[in-house]
Amino acid sequence: MQGEVVQFQCSEFKSHQATQSDIKIAMNLRSSNKILAQAAIILFLFWVIALILLTRPLLNNQQSEFSNDVLQRLSKAVSELEILKVRNQELQWILTNFSHEAQSGKINENVVERLRSTLEDKIRVPISFGVLEKKLVGSPSKEYEVKRRAIFRGVQEIWYFVQQELEKLKKKGHDQSAPELASLIQEILNSGKEHEIVLLNDLQELSSMEGHDAWRTTESRALSDLVQRRLHYLQNPVDCSKARKLVCNLNKSCGYGCQIHHAAYCFIMAYATKRTLILNSKKWRYHRGGWEKVFLPLSDTCTDPSGLDRSNWPGTNETQVIELPIVDMLSPRPPFLPLAIPRDLSERMIRLHGDPQVWWIGQFMKYLLRYQPETQKMLDQAKEKMNFKTPVVGVHVRRTDKVGTEAAFHSIDEYMLFVADFFNKLEMKEKVAARRVYLASDDPSVLPEAKKKYPDYEFLGDVSIAKGAAVATRYTDSSLRGILVDIHMLAHSDYLVCTFSSQVCRLAYEIMQTLHPDASSKFKSLDDIYYYGGQGPHQQTAIYSHKAHRTGEISMEAGDVLGIAGNHWDGYSKGINERTKQSGLYPSFKAVDKYNIVDFPVYNEVAVAA
Repeated sequence: MQGEVVQFQCSEFKSHQATQSDIKIAMNLRSSNKILAQAAIILFLFWVIALILLTRPLLNNQQSEFSNDVLQRLSKAVSELEILKVRNQELQWILTNFSHEAQSGKINENVVERLRSTLEDKIRVPISFGVLEKKLVGSPSKEYEVKRRAIFRGVQEIWYFVQQELEKLKKKGHDQSAPELASLIQEILNSGKEHEIVLLNDLQELSSMEGHDAWRTTESRALSDLVQRRLHYLQNPVDCSKARKLVCNLNKSCGYGCQIHHAAYCFIMAYATKRTLILNSKKWRYHRGGWEKVFLPLSDTCTDPSGLDRSNWPGTNETQVIELPIVDMLSPRPPFLPLAIPRDLSERMIRLHGDPQVWWIGQFMKYLLRYQPETQKMLDQAKEKMNFKTPVVGVHVRRTDKVGTEAAFHSIDEYMLFVADFFNKLEMKEKVAARRVYLASDDPSVLPEAKKKYPDYEFLGDVSIAKGAAVATRYTDSSLRGILVDIHMLAHSDYLVCTFSSQVCRLAYEIMQTLHPDASSKFKSLDDIYYYGGQGPHQQTAIYSHKAHRTGEISMEAGDVLGIAGNHWDGYSKGINERTKQSGLYPSFKAVDKYNIVDFPVYNEVAVAA
């Protein structure tokens, strides 16, 4: 056994300079106890082997007297046992201190070194703690997580700017009959794109190497679980006849994505007013049987909309039943409409997620869109039939009634540019067996066109779903099944390419946030930034000053509040400086989102998980 190397891997512990005393790291404690348990087993095995070796002569010579050699062996055994006793006491000391450090959220390097000394120097077994000795940490600070994500977005924004400027120069080269210049610029564009891909990959790899992924997963589950338990409490009052209620009519004159967003708006209003949501879905346009034929009921105990008194919004705090209008007709407008986030959870949300406003909306979608077993079975069968598996990019091409009214036409080539970017980036890190794309559209001609123009890609999708999504056949059972499949597959893709002007695209993006700790960067919109219909103001704060030097730009000082209208994806965003009232373009990297943090009910009745 001399010289045997024992590897102890403990990826739960990472380096952390600013340890916070309130962090719970039960996983770290279990891992540290596992290490010490393994060490104790090694000591025990050494002790058993020693006893066997030292007592073998006694077993072979039971009838003979003890020889001098045997007496010497026994004497040596006693000495060894005394040494083992001392080592056992040292291990007990380490266990006590190591456990105490883990419980307090701190891992003392001296304790780790003492463990090494005991196991290696005295037992004389070389020890490698691997990740543990290099990454003695708890969890990242909010400031660290925010800055890490800002660097990632900064790399994207600088490439948007450089790419757009080079494309302008290339166009000038063509216009001025300078093909060599245009060719050179294209080479620079190709090389620059590779640089961007490598930088983004390195940033993501660095994020994993620093050891906080386990915390992100744990915190995401814990925070989501807290919100879901609050929603369950809200929706299941002990006595429905006495419960305060908010009644919402599901039927709204719009498509599926719009109606689901309408239901989520009602749910947010119910949470903010601490009223049980009663969703009236009789004769729902998408299913005559109502909401509960597709999704689980919103309540197990309270679906009766009746009450002692009734009023239209806003009513009073004492009114038992309040009827809620569509968001377009809401007056007065309360402060907790999207994109507001709750104050009591805001610190955790901002620390965890790159877009906490979308994460918050996603939590309501998570509770609303819990499938009935028959619906889940249908989706599972569709997934299996089309061999849906990762890696896959979800592409949603919205045409028909949107084009020319709410959105511009985008060719399939525009979408595929970003699909190619995703796979080029992935292939820098690993071998990709197939470039797989789930393609959803309300235009049945898109899927055949894509398959013909891009034979190197494997396209998943169903033309019949696209036919059912047409305006004339939108409100049928087959159309509902189709839109459910499309949104499910888009949300479960690794990356989403679409137009945020589409309700379906935004809904898939919202659901995607519930499937990952942070999926805020797993998209590319060809037009709008994320928004929620009927939302309150979307504001940003200037973090750097800027002096306008191009036509169309506006100046700003650090600290100015900007009302953002959109990101042009060329390094510039458009908005209004609320101090100067000037409207125009400003560099996207010089401003960050200003979150609307609002006092929601804190739901003290629902305990925060330990």
